[in-house]
Amino acid sequence: MKKILFLVAFICFCSTAFSQNILTAAAFFQTVSAEYEKINDCEANMSIRAPKTSMEGKFSFKKPNLLRIDFSKPEDQVICFNGDMLTIYLPGQAAILNQSVGSSPNNAANLATPQGLALMSRYYSVAYEVGQESVPLEEGSSEMVIKLVLSRRNTTEAFRYINLAISPDTKLIRRIEAVTPQNERFRFDFSNYSINKGISDQRFIYDPPTSANNYNNFLFTEQ
Repeated sequence: MKKILFLVAFICFCSTAFSQNILTAAAFFQTVSAEYEKINDCEANMSIRAPKTSMEGKFSFKKPNLLRIDFSKPEDQVICFNGDMLTIYLPGQAAILNQSVGSSPNNAANLATPQGLALMSRYYSVAYEVGQESVPLEEGSSEMVIKLVLSRRNTTEAFRYINLAISPDTKLIRRIEAVTPQNERFRFDFSNYSINKGISDQRFIYDPPTSANNYNNFLFTEQ
């Protein structure tokens, strides 16, 4: 769950524009942060493929750091971050997980800023996977994307590398694939983006069922 949350936080800052004039992968990646400044809010359909599980839902983000995912699979599951509190509702376990987020630079929520991408650039080296020309999203697919590979610079990072597939037509990330040192693979797919439609802050206020059990500060609880 922690790895998925890390990726979700990172995903918020990866909506990008493609430029044919960018010659190097590192320079292209640096445009991500600049282009993201133009996005005030966005929504998209999202699917997650992780070891032994798959999830589907609707992803909502509002600048600077509001995030919500309403899942259709598992049905009624919710992840919501209102800028101060991360809340996860797990209907199958009748559990509400709450995590208060402080100002420490080590908090995952700090990735929910324009500086988050700069940190990723610092800790991961960037390269084109097959060159800057469009290639199929996957074997047999007619959908064309630009592919980047982010490789960790040191062994303390959670993922050995992260693959990004960017649509040259929509100028948005289509897929993120991340691989851990244990070769666990996590894949996020996005479709049907809606950009700068004026999402209300109310979208990020979530009241979970009162019948569920509350577990606070779950990210830092010893197992």
